[in-house]
Amino acid sequence: MTSRGAGTAFSRKNYRLSTEPEKSKVTGIVNSRLLNDYLHRVFTNADGNQPAAAYRKHLTFQNLQEHLDRLLAEENGSEDSRDQVAEGRLGPSTVVLDHTSGFEGLLLVDDDLLGVIGHSNFGSIRATTCVYKGKWIYEVLISSQGLMQIGWCTLNCRFNQEEGVGDTPDSYAYDGNRVRKWNVTTTNYGKSWAAGDIVSCLIDLDEGTIAFCLNGISLGTAFDNITRGAGMAYFPAISLSFKESVAFNFGSLEGYRPLQDPPIADLVKARKLLGYLKNVIHIGIDVTEGKLVEKDTSMWQLQGEPTVLITLAHIFNYFSPLMCKVYLVEDVLMTFLLSILERGGAVEAHPLIQQLLDLMWLLMEEYEVHECLKQLLMSLLRAYRFSPIIPDLGLQIHYLRLTIAVLKHEKSRKYLLSNVLFDVLRSVVFFYIKSPLRVEEAGLQELIPTTWWPNRFTKEGKESKEVKEESAEERLRRRAYERGCQRLKKRIEVVEGLQVQILKLLLNNKDRGGGEASRYIFLNKFRKFLQENASNRGNLTVLCPPEYMVCFLHRLIAALRFFWDGHKVKTPAALSSEEAYVPPQLFYNGKVDYFDLQRLGGLLSHLKKTLKDDLAAKANVLIDPAELQAVTMDDLDEDEESATSAAQSQRPSAALAIGGALARPGWLSSPTLGRANRFLSTAAVSLMNPRRPLGTQEKIKVRTLSVEQRTEEDIEGSHGNEGLLLGRPPEEPDQPITENSLLEVLDGIVMMYNLSVHQQLGKMVGVSDDVNEYAMALKDTEEKISRCPKRRRDIHEELLKSQKVFSEKLNHLSRRLAWINVTIYSKEKMQDVYWLLRVCIRTIEHGDRTGSLFAFMPEFYLSVAMNSYSALKNYFSPVNSMEELPGYEETLMRLAAILAKHFADSRIVGTDIRDSLMQALASYVCYPHSLRAVERIPEEQRISMMKNLLAPYEQRPWAQTNWILVRLWRGCGFGYRYTRLPHLLKTKPEDASLPSLQKPCPSTLLQRHMADLLRSDRDLAPSFLNSVLNQLNWAFSEFIGMIQEIQQAAERLERNFVDSRQLKVCATCFDLSVSLLRVLEMTVTLAPEIFLDWNRPSSELLLRRLAQLLNQVLNRVTAERNLFDRVVNLRLPGLESVDHYPILVAVTGILVRLLVDTDVQGAERATAVLLADPCFQLRSIQYLLGHAEPSALAAAAPATDKRHFSLHTYTEYISAEELAKVDKMLSHLSEESKQAAATTLPTSEEDLCPICYAHPISAIFRPCSHKSCKACINQHLMNNKDCFFCKATITGVDDFTKPASS
Repeated sequence: MTSRGAGTAFSRKNYRLSTEPEKSKVTGIVNSRLLNDYLHRVFTNADGNQPAAAYRKHLTFQNLQEHLDRLLAEENGSEDSRDQVAEGRLGPSTVVLDHTSGFEGLLLVDDDLLGVIGHSNFGSIRATTCVYKGKWIYEVLISSQGLMQIGWCTLNCRFNQEEGVGDTPDSYAYDGNRVRKWNVTTTNYGKSWAAGDIVSCLIDLDEGTIAFCLNGISLGTAFDNITRGAGMAYFPAISLSFKESVAFNFGSLEGYRPLQDPPIADLVKARKLLGYLKNVIHIGIDVTEGKLVEKDTSMWQLQGEPTVLITLAHIFNYFSPLMCKVYLVEDVLMTFLLSILERGGAVEAHPLIQQLLDLMWLLMEEYEVHECLKQLLMSLLRAYRFSPIIPDLGLQIHYLRLTIAVLKHEKSRKYLLSNVLFDVLRSVVFFYIKSPLRVEEAGLQELIPTTWWPNRFTKEGKESKEVKEESAEERLRRRAYERGCQRLKKRIEVVEGLQVQILKLLLNNKDRGGGEASRYIFLNKFRKFLQENASNRGNLTVLCPPEYMVCFLHRLIAALRFFWDGHKVKTPAALSSEEAYVPPQLFYNGKVDYFDLQRLGGLLSHLKKTLKDDLAAKANVLIDPAELQAVTMDDLDEDEESATSAAQSQRPSAALAIGGALARPGWLSSPTLGRANRFLSTAAVSLMNPRRPLGTQEKIKVRTLSVEQRTEEDIEGSHGNEGLLLGRPPEEPDQPITENSLLEVLDGIVMMYNLSVHQQLGKMVGVSDDVNEYAMALKDTEEKISRCPKRRRDIHEELLKSQKVFSEKLNHLSRRLAWINVTIYSKEKMQDVYWLLRVCIRTIEHGDRTGSLFAFMPEFYLSVAMNSYSALKNYFSPVNSMEELPGYEETLMRLAAILAKHFADSRIVGTDIRDSLMQALASYVCYPHSLRAVERIPEEQRISMMKNLLAPYEQRPWAQTNWILVRLWRGCGFGYRYTRLPHLLKTKPEDASLPSLQKPCPSTLLQRHMADLLRSDRDLAPSFLNSVLNQLNWAFSEFIGMIQEIQQAAERLERNFVDSRQLKVCATCFDLSVSLLRVLEMTVTLAPEIFLDWNRPSSELLLRRLAQLLNQVLNRVTAERNLFDRVVNLRLPGLESVDHYPILVAVTGILVRLLVDTDVQGAERATAVLLADPCFQLRSIQYLLGHAEPSALAAAAPATDKRHFSLHTYTEYISAEELAKVDKMLSHLSEESKQAAATTLPTSEEDLCPICYAHPISAIFRPCSHKSCKACINQHLMNNKDCFFCKATITGVDDFTKPASS
């Protein structure tokens, strides 16, 4: 490489080195003898020896450059020969992955084009260089041990989402996941690989063979006699499945040539120059004594010595260009910086790195420093990501310490934040601790030598009721296992502490020297990061994997709380992090961009139009008229957009920020984000910053500011400007919360949890489930071994083999579970999620107080409140108990109040979020703890909740509210104390944690509220009950129609299967029918007068409708050899819940309450209505107790094994008292039906109702005088006011009595 200087002086970064000797006295350069000794000590020969003083050339700054050129030219004589193109190779000298045309499927390729992550089913990619002659090698670093095929392919190979490298002719691959080799067909080959392993791929085109090595050890020849000849050239290639990742290295092995030669000449130069730099640091000049001295390198400082500075300038003149090359940065600079930190101690104890960075900024051109720092961080990130997990996590700690040391340098930190960390790198990787896929690779066997797993589950998968006494051996094992877990936890906490240190540096807001503080740069980058991950239309390559997001969230919470509580110490009036929340004005004042995320009240543009008056009145905020213009995405003119962005490329002043067109961030111009995002993402509001305190009547006109236009003043505020807190509503207390910038970080953390953290927490529970399954299998196997007869040695041996397999698997899984419990489900992580839950609860409570402005809150706050509670209850519970968290009971009650109030809140319009709130409330009332929390909320809120649950079922999703009412009743109904249906107990067990499988926990308090509401509100009861009866009629009719189709399909010879979706819908209709019957039972029990007090205008009609439906259900279900029986006996998968018991006991409960558990008058009325219904059949009531019809018994005499349904067979579920009531009811109905039959006079057809032909005419219509029975006309008038016959509008209905004379 040629020198940039010429002659005896050179210019670099404004340094002018003079040739005049007399200047040395002025500038402080040492005398010529001492300078000569110093330069010879610094710039030694290649062998490190110095010639004797008499033979040394006298060195000065005038001839130093010539001396340096000569030193650097040594050993570089063969450089030209190295640069010649290697025979047998085609392609660029620098080999990378071909991300432009040589790929198939969706892949995420790193910025250096050497790392790749699969993002589709089975993506493939090849390199840019191919070989056709000779011996060649490349290496792949495995980052995950999943499904991958690594090898060689030709240009003609065509891959797809199912076929990759090795699946086509002329492509050859090794798969260490399945331990096979692939070339169209597959056979066993090699060894299993793990994360951190290095696979070497060797091809010998002279012999026609392909071989592979794993960690330098040959696996033998995989393929021979491969296709060669004209037009045949092989590319390095890989196919990998979703989320698998590798990094390529085109290095060398003895006897094989690398696809890419290392830059040996540059490497030699760089190492020499680094040696000279080390010498400068080691050697000091004692000017007073006139001699050279050895210095402590760790505390070296430049101290403005001109001699040293000029010497360094000469070194950096050659060193700087080399530090722009990634190979040299990684091999030379990063290795040197790591060696400085290897001496141990805190990062602060090594100021030499800070001094070196100062030197780089001082002596290198700006673009060179930028490139060098970028390559250094990329190398660190790659090293951290691909380093194998070792027991003490030493490699990860090593790279994180250097990252901290680099980021401690203010100027470097700000450059990296502004241009590299979020723009080029996936820097979130620094906060991730990858889980070892092999226990051996992480040394977990040594760290946790004793394994243990809980045995608290029964064969049905439920927690065992009786707590067995732990044996002494088990106790010792558990304690040893827990000690091992603690050792692991301490090691991981060291890494987590370093990761938090990185974030503390990025969140520093005191480093304002030379521009904006780091925190405000981080905020803008962090917001953009959130947008890229929140936008479904965004570029998939920028999405952050959820496992990274989980770790990032926890580290960010730790750093945020550190700064939050630090501010509390300085400002005692501010809130502590335990009281943190996001104030409601952030959601509508436009200072924070929420992209196109849904608000509780709908689209932001709609809210700004409809609530602009409320904003002005409550928050003193005026929306700029330009924001209210209805602009559709299709009308958005591209030319106007570009003009807008050009006009606002410079930040407008406060006064100019009001007018002009819609501001548009420059980064939205990226084609990857799509045109639709460009408009929607700017639909927030921006502000004019007032220069003095606001008067009470003054309004602030607001407009959109893009993320990149914001400054510290926009965020923190100053001189009367409240920054992010602008537009405080009167309901919000006027007290400091914390620094405004921390509020935005907190808001971002909540959004992160919603984006992907919750799903990932649920996903990782699978390992715990696996442990439970294997523990149950092992326990079962051990029981079988103990019962196995001694003579059956063959069975005994097989059982022992199974026991060994299960034990080995459990040993592996229990160690892996220890890792996951420490990194994801530890007590500290649980406290983070709990803190986030409380933040959301406080934020929702504060937002709710603002009235209509609550509609501006993003939906994700409610989602995170519900999901974080679900995570605490379901995901952390095996290891840590939620009950131990501080303030748990109060938090539970506050969340219950939110669910109870907002599931029917008119301010919330999104159907998805309303459904989620309903489902959360339904789940809440299934568990005793959370149900008691609902009962503790203020009485007014409880009554309001029940009133909303009793709203008519039409025009709304009613199934969930019905389910809530059923759960409040379960445990009180007739035979309704079961957890699982009796006939399902012997089938496959389900997850015992499901809400539907919880033990009954009825709420008498909420039942009382329901009864009071139904009694007191004369309009509520009829509208609610009529809607329930309508839905029951629909659900049961649909169910009967579907089982008819199922029966017909099952009887066909040519098609003996039924669509699974149809079966599912059928079962759902049955379950809905049962739950609606239970709600009717609940209503009849709590407020029987609604049906039996005929002073109420609608009671008789409701009772007649109820009797009609009950008779229909009984007749369909109880008929001998009927449709229902046949379908139940088919026992089709998907129809497991369909059985006689659940529906018949629900109907029985209603009948018993109406006919037995009531006063005499009520029983008489109910009996009369039931018997008057033409569908009534006494045999249906007899069926309940197993009394079959005589004809049926005679017909079924041969089939003595057929058992009839009877409530008497369910004594575990139905009490003797309940059975006695059924017997009493049957006797009563038998007697009453006999009497009715004896006294009923024959009715002529003319006297019967012409609509139903079941009841006598009892009503006459006004004004048309047509007639019918009361039941028909009352039911008709619920939906229609026209006469049945003449379509005249009915104005009234009078009683009709047939004249005696006729």
